[in-house]
Amino acid sequence: MALSLAAAVPAFSPAAAPVASTPRAISPVMETKADLVPLAEKLNPLVGFWDPLNLSGADLWGKGNEATIGWIRHAEIKHGRVAMFAFVGYCVTANGVHWPWALNAEGTTFADISAAGYPNEQWDALPTAAKLQILGAIGFLEFIGEGGFNSLEASGAKHYMKGGKPGYYPSIKKSSVPHPVPFDLFDPFGLSKNASPEKKANGLVAEINNGRLAMIGIMGFMCQAKGLVVPSLTGLIPTYAGEPMAPFAAGDSSLLFVTDMLGWFKGGSFPHTEF
Repeated sequence: MALSLAAAVPAFSPAAAPVASTPRAISPVMETKADLVPLAEKLNPLVGFWDPLNLSGADLWGKGNEATIGWIRHAEIKHGRVAMFAFVGYCVTANGVHWPWALNAEGTTFADISAAGYPNEQWDALPTAAKLQILGAIGFLEFIGEGGFNSLEASGAKHYMKGGKPGYYPSIKKSSVPHPVPFDLFDPFGLSKNASPEKKANGLVAEINNGRLAMIGIMGFMCQAKGLVVPSLTGLIPTYAGEPMAPFAAGDSSLLFVTDMLGWFKGGSFPHTEF
């Protein structure tokens, strides 16, 4: 009887509160110049470590040399990724490939944008609202990447200037974004989550090299379009009359400061607007 009562007691005891699982923290690793030398040998054994500006010894913003190296490494990886998208996108759209449907409710189609010319002209032909949406999406992704909405903490990571891994992009789904996000920006379908550390390391080396080539390639397109001769592109890319480094064109003059900005690009004085 005593045994049966003892066994019954736990059944009527209040259930223990579940222990909240916390993401596994990524060990902080602050890279130094000594880490960059072997990486450079892997990236290009013929060139090796080459730093004529001594950026690897810099101390930007007084944050220390290791934080500066983290910033430079992350910037290269991120810009390389963007350049790879830009290079492929330029090649595709320059050959007239476009979506077959309308761009907006007003009836502007992707075919209309494609007919404007090469990618530079196509960007200028986009409606102002479309440009603002694109720039807004980029800003949102940049905010998440820098730790906005607690994305780094939720992923168990640290900022790349505080010991985090350069090139790491946190999970959007795990962050505190007000609206649910079904997929992450990096590896949305989880195809590489089980890859070995060696495979990931080799993939990062390939990604950096491809990103460097893509940055050279997309800048070559821009230079040729502005009349700076790139021998391999001569005759392939027409001259662009606009400003490739300006985010907006004359058609966006309804936006504040756009007219002043375009005047500055054409050699005018930098606008000093007083409020």
